[in-house]
Amino acid sequence: MMRHPRDYEVWETFNLLHPRFANDPQNVRLGLAIAGFYPFGTMSTSYSICPVVLIPYNRPPWKCMKQTSSILSMIIPRKQMTGNNIDVYLQPLIK
Repeated sequence: MMRHPRDYEVWETFNLLHPRFANDPQNVRLGLAIAGFYPFGTMSTSYSICPVVLIPYNRPPWKCMKQTSSILSMIIPRKQMTGNNIDVYLQPLIK
């Protein structure tokens, strides 16, 4: 079951630590989700694909958790799973 992060104490802690960011409604809060999988099944483990999805949390919970609100920002094809080397691929997205 998916829940909106606004329901958690971490959200409130972030607001207390960064009041200027929290008070400006134009600032965008994004959640990042990455899930790697093997496109050719388990028989062929030589290639993997990692879709990187962004979720805008500024929208109301009943809107932001829908599939239509998700933003597919990149797809990382690899010969092996990305593992700890994922930061190399995420640097352009962060910039």
